[in-house]
Amino acid sequence: MRDVNAESQSVTPSATGSVAARLAVPAGILAAVAGAFAYVGTVDPNQPGHYPVCPLYGFTGLYCPGCGGLRSAHAFIHGDFLGALHDNALAAVGYPLFAVLWTVWVVRAARGRSLGLRLGSVQLWALGTLLLVFTVVRNLPFGGWLHP
Repeated sequence: MRDVNAESQSVTPSATGSVAARLAVPAGILAAVAGAFAYVGTVDPNQPGHYPVCPLYGFTGLYCPGCGGLRSAHAFIHGDFLGALHDNALAAVGYPLFAVLWTVWVVRAARGRSLGLRLGSVQLWALGTLLLVFTVVRNLPFGGWLHP
């Protein structure tokens, strides 16, 4: 007779469910992102009145790291990659990065593995520094090329 407890300990928790169950969360995330991109692709953020103004920009006139993100997504969807890069460079780089990360997630989930993405304090500080530098530079006179 086999020892069932010994076998169950060697299997990762994510591998115990069916493939459909393991892919439910990545599929839900994809559906939400695709729905958001479809909406932004249909409703042009370059036309006034469709979306609210960024609160930081509205009160201070300063661009936050997300300013221009909707215009960037709209341009990206319509194949204007240079326009997307101009409207928000970080977002334009982030779209393909998200696609790669999502694909890795799906493949690993289908095989019964976790994503395994663990960001340490060094990576989080680097990401925060990148966002801060991007925000500061785009609000300085010589950073006008980063304005949305």
